[in-house]
Amino acid sequence: MKEFLKKNFTIIVLVLAVLSFFKSCGDSRSLSKMSKQMETLVTKEEMTKELKRSGLEAEKRMIQATDRKLLDLRRQTEIEEELKKLDSK
Repeated sequence: MKEFLKKNFTIIVLVLAVLSFFKSCGDSRSLSKMSKQMETLVTKEEMTKELKRSGLEAEKRMIQATDRKLLDLRRQTEIEEELKKLDSK
């Protein structure tokens, strides 16, 4: 067995290298398929809508955390209306 390994060491290493190369080629294909699926799952419009929604909710929480009343109540109602519009789309 040791003599076989000594005689054919370079061939064994070469075969393992070629097999690992082919395996890595298949990985890139699956990664490209996954990235295409991710692109279809989340579109730019949906991401923009979600970012706007989270920004409005953060602004509303900030307004509620402060003590100002009159101007902030108007803005809170505006924010709620904008959130309703985003939910209806």
